[in-house]
Amino acid sequence: MKFTVLASLLASAAAFAPAMQKASTTTLASAFEDELGAQAPLGFFDPFGLLSGDVEEERFDRLRYVEIKHGRICMLAFLGQITTRAGLHLPGNIDYAGHSFDSYPNGVAALIGPDSIPTAGLVQMIATVGVLECAFMRDIPGMGNEFVGDFRNGYIDFGWDTFTDEEKLQKRAVELNNGRAAQFGILGLMVHELIIPLGYDADLPIIGHLA
Repeated sequence: MKFTVLASLLASAAAFAPAMQKASTTTLASAFEDELGAQAPLGFFDPFGLLSGDVEEERFDRLRYVEIKHGRICMLAFLGQITTRAGLHLPGNIDYAGHSFDSYPNGVAALIGPDSIPTAGLVQMIATVGVLECAFMRDIPGMGNEFVGDFRNGYIDFGWDTFTDEEKLQKRAVELNNGRAAQFGILGLMVHELIIPLGYDADLPIIGHLA
């Protein structure tokens, strides 16, 4: 899990290129400086150099695709954290033995540790994610999707086609930035959860106690 979040942060940082680079990448910066997400105060920002050198549009689109998807995953993860820690859990039992959903700990402790969800439950969760990843959460060619990360595939709209081009761009920018914030947010929560057992203790606003 920690590796996945770290990889998402690296992909997020790769969506920009620095405004000041060597002459060989000047053309690159000018080619992508108006892309969605390159905004003040950083503009293009690529601290790991993943967009240095000769980069084609296809590579940039791939990095943006990964960034958007990881941002969406982290937004759901962060929402799941604050929801369960607020005491909201699925009703009923998680297994035939009578263990309720709220009988298991929140956060990372639900996946690892003595009180974690049984292996069969984790397998079901992973299988569900796999089905969503392979069957739904992908861009199917020829379905009229408008941009990288558009997974509607001709089935879901929610009024998107009623927005102007400016409104669509603004909403995409909001999602992109919220996804970036969520990637740092969920990483911060995971770090706190793993630090507290080492002797540190804290109550966080909204989140509450992480032990």
